[in-house]
Amino acid sequence: MLNDSWPLPHAIAYGGDYNPEQWPREVWDDDVALMRQAGVNLVSVGIFSWALLEPEEGVFDFGWLDELLDLLHANGIAVDLATPSVSPPAWFFAAYPQAQVRNADGVTMGFGSRGMASHASPEYRAAIVRVADALARRYGQHPAVVLWHVHNEYGVPVGEDFSEQSVRSWRQWLQQRYGTLAALNEAWGTAFWGQWYHHWEHVVAPATTPTTINPAMKLDWARFTDDQLRECFRLERDAIRAHAPQPITTNFMAHQSWNTDLWKWAQEVDIVSDDHYLWSPDPEAHVALALSADLTRSVAGGRPWILMEHSTSAVNWQGRNIAKEPGEMQRNALTHVGRGADAIMFFQWRASRSGAEKFHSAMLPHAGPSSRVFREVTELGSQLKQLGELQDSRVRAEVAVLYDWESLWAQDLQWRPSDDLQFRERMRTFYERLWRDGVPVDFAHPGDDLSGYRLVVAPASYLLTTADAANLTSYVRTGGTLLVSCFAAAVDSHDAVHAGGFGAPLADALGVRVEEYRPLRAGSTCTVAFGEHTLEADVWTEDLVLDGAEVLGRYGSPAKGGATAGAPAITRHRAGEGTGWYVSTRLGLDALAPVLEAVYADAGIVPADHPEGVELMTRHGQNHDYVIAVNHRDEEVTVAMDGTNILTGDRLGGELRLSAGRVAVVRTVASLRVPTPDHPQLISTQ
Repeated sequence: MLNDSWPLPHAIAYGGDYNPEQWPREVWDDDVALMRQAGVNLVSVGIFSWALLEPEEGVFDFGWLDELLDLLHANGIAVDLATPSVSPPAWFFAAYPQAQVRNADGVTMGFGSRGMASHASPEYRAAIVRVADALARRYGQHPAVVLWHVHNEYGVPVGEDFSEQSVRSWRQWLQQRYGTLAALNEAWGTAFWGQWYHHWEHVVAPATTPTTINPAMKLDWARFTDDQLRECFRLERDAIRAHAPQPITTNFMAHQSWNTDLWKWAQEVDIVSDDHYLWSPDPEAHVALALSADLTRSVAGGRPWILMEHSTSAVNWQGRNIAKEPGEMQRNALTHVGRGADAIMFFQWRASRSGAEKFHSAMLPHAGPSSRVFREVTELGSQLKQLGELQDSRVRAEVAVLYDWESLWAQDLQWRPSDDLQFRERMRTFYERLWRDGVPVDFAHPGDDLSGYRLVVAPASYLLTTADAANLTSYVRTGGTLLVSCFAAAVDSHDAVHAGGFGAPLADALGVRVEEYRPLRAGSTCTVAFGEHTLEADVWTEDLVLDGAEVLGRYGSPAKGGATAGAPAITRHRAGEGTGWYVSTRLGLDALAPVLEAVYADAGIVPADHPEGVELMTRHGQNHDYVIAVNHRDEEVTVAMDGTNILTGDRLGGELRLSAGRVAVVRTVASLRVPTPDHPQLISTQ
C-alpha cells in the first residue's frame, strides 16, 4: 500500500531547488519548458525568499509567488513550498540586533551569509511563525503545493549560539532537565576542578575556556542545541498545520552534520528527507553515499524518503571541487533509489550567476541545455519515469549497525585517550566491510527493538547507557549475535565512567572487561593472530580481563605502550542463546574481513558473492522484487540474475551484463531467495 502522505503517488519525484527570484521573469517560461523536457515533476521553492515575501516587517508581497505557482501547476510541476526561515532579511537584523548569533569566542556573527538567527531569540521565533502562518494561509489549498519544506539543513552552518538569550534559555533547559542545582552538580561532576554551582544565574555556557571544558556540560550543550533547533522547527510546522493538509518535512544531513539527533528529528516530520554531497578527497565516496542513504532510510523507519539535495557535478565549498565523471550522477541517484529513496532532487535547477554558489553545479548548468550535464539530467529523468512501480517497495536487512548521535557527540569531545580513534572513522570502516561483503544493513539506536536482526554491529558505542546495554545483553541472550568494537560502553549519559569500569555494562553479553586502554603512538602498529590470519592493527589496544569469553585473537609483538604479546585481542562469548564478540583494537578494512567472516557464520549470514566494485541493492514490493545493480568498475561485469531490466526492457537469460560505470534496475520474476552455500547464485527464482 502506498504511503498516504507521499506527495506524488505512483511516481518517483524528480527535480530540485528552484530559485526564480534570481532571474528575470522571461526566464521562468524557458525554465518550465526545460523542466518538462528533463522530466521534472517536483521543485522546491522559496527557501531563501524571505526578503521578497516580507520586504518590511508585517508587510507581505505574494504577487510573484502567486504567478510562479500558477505557472508551475499549469505545466504539471508540483511544488515543495519552503518557509524561508534559514535566511532572515536585512531589516530583521537591523530591527533586532540581539537576535544575531554569537560564537564560542564571543564574536557576533554578522549579516551577509546564510544560516539561522539565534534559535533562542523570541523575536526570531515570532517572525518565523508569522511568515509560516502567512504562507500556509495563502497556499495551503493551492493545487500546486504537495509538500511543505521547513527551513533548510538545521544546524548548518549555525547550530551553537552563545548569545545572552541563548544562555538564558540554556539555564531554563537545565532547570527543567535536572530540577535542582544539586542534581546538576552531580550529573556534571563539578566536584572536579572546583566547578560547583550554588546559583542558577552563575551557570554559564561552554564557551571558550583556558583549557578543556567540563565534558558533561559540553555534552548537555549539544543536547540543548539540538532541542532548541527542533523547537524552532515545531513552531513553524504547527503554524503550517493549522491551515494546510500537505505533509511537512525538513532536509536532514545524515552522517554529514553534527548538531542534530536524527532519531528524534524523524519523529517530528511527516516524511524524512536528506541532503547528500560527495566528499571529493574520498576515492570511495560512493560508499559514504550508501552509508548516508541507509542511515536516512533507517531514521525513516524503513519508509520511503526524499533525497532533497545532491549535485549534478561539482560543489563549490570544498578545497578542491571535483566534477563528476560521465555516468556518475546516474550511479549516485539510482544508488539512493536502491537504498529506499522515492524522490531524487538536486541543488539546484538553474546555476546561479552571482553569489557564493555560482560555481556549484546545477541541473541546468551555465553551459546550457546543450551540455553533457543537462543531457544526463534529461536521461535520468526519463529513467526515473520508468521506475514508478518501485515506489513504496522496501529494503530489508538482517544486520543492524548501531548509530547514536549522543555517543558521537561524547566521543568527539576533548581529552579522549587517543584523538585518532574517531566515531565516524569506525562507522565508515565497519560499514564499508559490510558493504564490500554485499550484506544489506539497517542502522539502529542501541535502545531499539533489535529482535528482528540476526546480527548487530556496534562500531562506535563509546557512550552507552545501562538501559541500552541491558537491551543489547537481552538481544544476545535471546539468540542474537553482537559484534562490539573497541572503546565501547566507556561512559554513561553524563560522560562519566561506568561504575565497575570500562565496558562494565556489557560484561554479561561479552564475557570480558577492560582493565586499561593502551593506545599506540602515532604511526605505530601491532598485529593480532586470528586463526590462520595475522591481522594488522593500529591506534588502539586494550588490556582485557576474561570473564567467561574465549580468546580467538591474541596480540603479537606490539609497539611500545600497547598491550603485551599474547594478551587477548578478539574474544567470543556464548551468553544464553546468542553470542557476543569483542574486538579490542582498531582493525582496518582488510583485517576486518576474516573477523566478519567468522561472525557471519555465528549469525547465519551468507555474504553475497558478487564481483568487487559491483553494488547490488534489492527493494521488495508486493508482487515483485527489484534489484538495482551499479557497476563502479571501469570494465564490464557479468552478474547471475533473472528478470527484466526495466530501463532497457531486456529479458535476462540468467545473467546481467553491465557495462563499465552503468546501472540496471531488474524486476525479478519471483521473490528473491537468500543465497546459501548450496545455492550460491546471487539472484534466483523459485
